[in-house]
Amino acid sequence: MRVLVTMDDARREIAEGAFAFSAGEVTAVGTSADLSPLREGAASVIDARGCVVTPGLVNTHHHLYQTLTRALPGATDVSLFGWLKRLYPIWARYRPEDVFAATQLGLAELALSGCTLSSDHLYLFPNGVVLEDTIAAAEAVGMRFHPTRGAMSVGESAGGLPPDSLVEREEAILADCVRVIDRFHDPRPGAMVRVGVAPCSPFSVSEGLMRDAALLARDKGVMLHTHLAEDRDDVAYSLERFGCRPGEYAERLGWTGTDVWHAHCVQLDAAEIALFARTGTGIAHCPCSNCRLGSGVAPVRAMLDGGARVGLGVDGSASSDAGHILHEARQAMLLQRVVGGAEAMDTRTALYLATRGGAEILGRPDCGQISVGKRADFAIWDVETIASLGSWDPVAALVLAPPAGVRDLYVEGRAVVREGHLARVSGDTVRHAARKSLSRLMAES
Repeated sequence: MRVLVTMDDARREIAEGAFAFSAGEVTAVGTSADLSPLREGAASVIDARGCVVTPGLVNTHHHLYQTLTRALPGATDVSLFGWLKRLYPIWARYRPEDVFAATQLGLAELALSGCTLSSDHLYLFPNGVVLEDTIAAAEAVGMRFHPTRGAMSVGESAGGLPPDSLVEREEAILADCVRVIDRFHDPRPGAMVRVGVAPCSPFSVSEGLMRDAALLARDKGVMLHTHLAEDRDDVAYSLERFGCRPGEYAERLGWTGTDVWHAHCVQLDAAEIALFARTGTGIAHCPCSNCRLGSGVAPVRAMLDGGARVGLGVDGSASSDAGHILHEARQAMLLQRVVGGAEAMDTRTALYLATRGGAEILGRPDCGQISVGKRADFAIWDVETIASLGSWDPVAALVLAPPAGVRDLYVEGRAVVREGHLARVSGDTVRHAARKSLSRLMAES
């Protein structure tokens, strides 16, 4: 290969690099010359000559069910709260097959653009929808998956934002969290599925549910996730309803720590950034969605300088409309430069956030890097495509001139994408299921 980007502790980039793996685990890393003796006994050899190889990209925040509501009229030019009110009635008509189809479509898109590990935040469960609908979709595509059991419990009649028809009883929410954790969560290294607990947001659940969710998650040893400080309306709601800023609200309810990551955090102030850095609380930065909804520019440079842990997320496809982590890395870098100047973020930092940074905030030290003992999750990038050819620095080009898609993608040492095509599920199958659900949803709107 042309360059192996390891993202190991030294962040080595190995010219003419190579690595070996067995049973889903990386066993050796070095130059092609160093590892040439291993070729003779290898079961197979992947030819990546002329390519850049990186760890698989990591998506720390998504609402995969939204993939069937992209570019929705009436929701393309409004801010967060107005956007949600436009979409809630459509989402209320989802059935289990729609969630499966949307999730499979979103994960296929992510895989084709180099993502090996994705979280998902499903917080509404109408018409018999269950978390397993998303897990089955991830198994079909072949990706490593961190679904979170989200929830909404405070409807419009109680001062919340969602319609009452989409909220659930808090006792039922907590009981179902226990059910899906016990059935699906795998805490072992190399796990393909890990379940998290994720009340939707401070404006759609009660303080009691936030506290109880934190207690439950820690009793079960799983991670916690929610939205926080996404835009000015979000902060204003917190000040009016709870009498404090979002960071203080999170802290007093037990929502800080290395087992917690918050989405967006666009409007965190200096004290909140310091709190998150001190407690090891993770931040899922979603720059394209933040731009689309006019939420603002997250202070990522200040977060990193202050020691906070940051990863990237594409967010729901109803707000970012696309699922491509390299595009998020590029946007993150550009936005920090707009605010802080040309030196505010470099390409390697952006790529780090897209790989190891994301793996760390998801509690996956076994992922996000290519080094001995880590999982064999990696992406092979052809940097001589029309989109990238002409780049002198092929690693920087992944961020500055990203390829349209990945050439090959491996998860746990198994091919998920080969030569730009899905390897585990047919693209036609994915599209057929999506079109069927989309046609019904549009007909009923």
